[in-house]
Amino acid sequence: MEATESRTTPAAAPGDAPVKVVAAGALCWREREGKLQVLMIHRPRYDDWSWPKGKLDDGETTPECAVREVREEVGLRISLGIPLPPTVYPVASGMKIVHYWASHVDSGKARPDGKEVDGIRWCSPEEAAESLTNPTDKLPLQELVLAYDEQRLLTWPLIVVRHAKAKPRSSWTRAEGDRPLVATGLRQAMAVSRLLVAWRPKRVVSSPWVRCVQTVKPYVKAEGAKFKTVDALTEHNAKRKPGKARGAVEGLFDKAKSAAVCTHRPVLPLVFDVLAAHMSEEMAAGLPVKDPYLAPGESVICQVSSADEGRIVSLEKYRAFDD
Repeated sequence: MEATESRTTPAAAPGDAPVKVVAAGALCWREREGKLQVLMIHRPRYDDWSWPKGKLDDGETTPECAVREVREEVGLRISLGIPLPPTVYPVASGMKIVHYWASHVDSGKARPDGKEVDGIRWCSPEEAAESLTNPTDKLPLQELVLAYDEQRLLTWPLIVVRHAKAKPRSSWTRAEGDRPLVATGLRQAMAVSRLLVAWRPKRVVSSPWVRCVQTVKPYVKAEGAKFKTVDALTEHNAKRKPGKARGAVEGLFDKAKSAAVCTHRPVLPLVFDVLAAHMSEEMAAGLPVKDPYLAPGESVICQVSSADEGRIVSLEKYRAFDD
C-alpha cells in the first residue's frame, strides 16, 4: 500500500540523511482570558515534557496518526488545523521526522492515559518553551505562536477530493453518471473516509454521479456529516457551464463552515481556479496544474482563516492508502 503527501512546511533530514522513523502529533491549543495556552505531556518512559505524538501504524497517513495519537495519549478527539513545521532529529535507528499540526480544543477534557503519558498541563507558550526537553520541539511552537499573533491559527477546513477509481469508460455502456467504482475504488473510498476524519468536515458536497457519491458515502455514514449533491459539479454540467461549477465552490467560502467537496478530474481545474483566488500567489503555485491533477481518491486540504474571511492560510495534499 502506498500514500503520497505534500505539505506547506516540508523538512529534510540534516545532510540529506535518510529518514528511518516517521511520526506525527499535534500542538493542542486554546484561549483562556484572552491568552494562548498549549497542552504539554509528560512521558514517564523518557521523563520528558513534549507534545502528543507517535509513530505511524501500518496503512496510516500522518494526519490519521496525529489524530489517533492525541486520542490515545490524552483522550481528546481533535480536528487538525494548520500544519506546523516538522521536527527532524537522530534516534537509535537513524533520523526521525515528526509531522505536527495545530489543533484548537474548544471542548473536552484532556486526561493522561496513565501508560505512555502520566501527566499533562495547559500552559503559556513561554512556559512551554522553558519546559520542553527536546529543543527541536520549540520549532512547531514558534510557528504556532506566530500564527496566533497573525490571526492564522483559528481556521476551518475546505477539502477537495477526486473520486476513487471507477470502472473504465471504455468498458461502460450505460449512462456515464451511473459508472461506479471498481473494487479497488471501494477500498479507496474507505481509506478516504479514514483520512477525512483527521479534519472532520461537517458538510460534504458532491457531484451526484455514482462514483463521486460512492467515494464520500463511507465518511458521511461514519461521521453523520450533512450531505448534498450539486449538479453543477458533474463533468457534463461543468463543461457546459463552468461558471456554475466555480460558483458552487465559491458558495462554500460564503458559508464559512468545514466542508469537503468531491468531483471529477476534468472539473478540478475549475475548482483550483477558485481556490487560487483565495490564497497568495506563492501558495497558489502549489496547486496541481498538470492533468490528472489528483490521483483517484487524492485530496487537497485548505485551511481557511476564520478571522480573515475567505483567506486560505495553508495548503496540503494527501492520498489515502490504497492497493
